Amino acid sequence: MLVIFLIVFIDLVGFGIVIPLLPFYGEHFQADPFTVSMLMATYSLGQFIAAPFWGGLSDRMGRKPILLISLVGSVFSYTWLAYATSLWALFAARAIGGLMAGNISTAFAYIADITTPENRAKGMGLVGAAFGLGFIAGPAIGGILAGPDPLTADYTSPALAAAGLSLTALLFALVMMKESLSPEHMEELKNKPKNGRFADFIETVNKPGVGLLIALSFLATFVFAGMETTFAMWSHRQLGWGPEQNGYLFAFIGIVAAALQGGAVGRLAKHFGEANLIVQGAFALAIGMALIPFCTTVEALVGAMVIVAYGFSVINPSLNSLISLKTEKTSQGTVMGSARSATTMARVVGPLWAGFLFASMGKDWPYWAGTVVMVIVGVLAWRSMASNVQAKKDALSNHES
Repeated sequence: MLVIFLIVFIDLVGFGIVIPLLPFYGEHFQADPFTVSMLMATYSLGQFIAAPFWGGLSDRMGRKPILLISLVGSVFSYTWLAYATSLWALFAARAIGGLMAGNISTAFAYIADITTPENRAKGMGLVGAAFGLGFIAGPAIGGILAGPDPLTADYTSPALAAAGLSLTALLFALVMMKESLSPEHMEELKNKPKNGRFADFIETVNKPGVGLLIALSFLATFVFAGMETTFAMWSHRQLGWGPEQNGYLFAFIGIVAAALQGGAVGRLAKHFGEANLIVQGAFALAIGMALIPFCTTVEALVGAMVIVAYGFSVINPSLNSLISLKTEKTSQGTVMGSARSATTMARVVGPLWAGFLFASMGKDWPYWAGTVVMVIVGVLAWRSMASNVQAKKDALSNHES
C-alpha cells in the first residue's frame, strides 16, 4: 500500500503544480473566464473518455502496466504545456494529459485488490491522503515558480517541474511496484466477455445501491470542480491575488485534506459509518461554499476553505468505499473506472457551468449555486440512509414474526 501511496503522491504533486497557475496561463493568451473554464475542463474530458477503458484494461493486463503507460503520457503532456506558445497548444497538451490519465481509477482498483472489506475505507482514504499531500507541495511549488504577478509569471518552469515529477513516479513504479492481480485472476478476466464503455457504465449504475452513490459522487465533484476552476479568477478580483498566493492557499487545503483522509476518515467511518460521513460532508461543503462570497480577508477565506476541505475530504473516500464494497472482486477495475468516469464528467460540466455563471452573472454565483446543489446532495444521502435503516428494521421485524 505504501508503494501506491508514494506513486500517487509524486504524480499528484506534478498535477498540483499547474492547478493554481493554469487559469492565469489561459488569460495570458487572452482567454476570457468561460474559455478558461473550457481549458480546465479539457483535461477532465479526456479523462472521462479514457477512464473506463483504462479501468477495464487494468482488469485484464494488470494494474502496473496501465500505471506505467499513464505516467509516460503525463510526462509528455506536461512537457508540451511548458513550451506552449498559443491557446490551442494549451488545450492540446491538457487533452493528451487527460486521455492518458489512467492512474487514478487504476490506483483505486489497486487499493481494492489489496485491502479487506473492513479496511477498504482506510485504504481509499490513504489514496485520498496522497491527493491531499500532493496538493500541499504541488500548488506551493507551482506558485513560487510562477511568481505573484500574473503579468510577469513564469509558466514554463512549473510545467517542467511537473514533467520531472511524473518521470520520477514512472521510474519508481517501474522499479518498486508489484502487480496486485495474480496471473490466474488476470487469465480469468481475459476470458470474461468484453462490454463497450457505455454498456459497462450502464451495468455499473444498475448494480444495487451503486447508481445513487455514483450520482452523489458526480454532484459533489461537480460543485468542487467548479470552485477549483473559478477560484483563482475570483481571488484575483476579490483580493488581488496571483499564482503564488493561490498556490499557498491550495497547499493549505492539501494539509487539511491529508490530515483528514490520511487517518481521520478511517476512524470516522468505523465510528459513524460511511453513509453518515456522506451526509456530513455534503452539508459541510454547502456551508463552506456559501461562506466564500462573504470573505474579504485572508483569515475569513481560510476558515471557509477549511470547511470546504473537510466536506470534500470525508464525502469522496466514503462514496468510493461504499461503491467498492458493493462490487464483486472480479469487477473492481471496471466499476471503479466507471465511477471515475462519472466524476471526471463532473469535472467537465462543473467547470463549464461555473465558468458560465462567473462570466454571465458575476464572480460569486458559482458558489451560491454550488451551495444549493450540495444541500440537495445532503438531503438525498440522508433520505437514502433513513430508507436503508427502515428497510433493515422491517426485515428484522418480519424475521422475528
